[in-house]
Amino acid sequence: MEKRIKHIVIIGPESSGKTTLCNSLATHYNVSFTEEYARKYLEMQGADYNLEDLLQIAKGQLLLEQSNKNKFAIHDTDLITIKIWSEFKYQFCDPWIETQIEKQKTQDRFYLLCNADIPWKKDPLREHPFQREEIFKIHVRELEKKNANYAIIQGNNRLTLALSKIQTFYK
Repeated sequence: MEKRIKHIVIIGPESSGKTTLCNSLATHYNVSFTEEYARKYLEMQGADYNLEDLLQIAKGQLLLEQSNKNKFAIHDTDLITIKIWSEFKYQFCDPWIETQIEKQKTQDRFYLLCNADIPWKKDPLREHPFQREEIFKIHVRELEKKNANYAIIQGNNRLTLALSKIQTFYK
């Protein structure tokens, strides 16, 4: 019998410590993590993007996720984040993205939602330094609407909190 993969997905607004937390969790569990495809895509294509680019980013993110077969498949973002970003910027989300999110409901997914309670770090691919709290609240609403299992990660000791939440969820 094939063991079910536990998907731990780190999401949240820009500059909220997602990649740092992914690195720390991957080190703790001795696994690699699925990197954020959007960053690679935008570094190659340029920071200007459109709605069609978001669909390509979503497809690339999904392929990366599907290739991660670790016992704990840690993902630096997922399609929910791309949906939120698409609706935030364009007031529209491609139906393909919505369909894939629905399909993921059958997976063992646990979301760690990083709060924007740490200082903003400037990055040429980041767009909204003053809307992080608003975007955080959108993430909460989206996770609630999807009836997703999640925990909020905030404060200075994020790794300890994340490990505790993961252990509680998977006990």
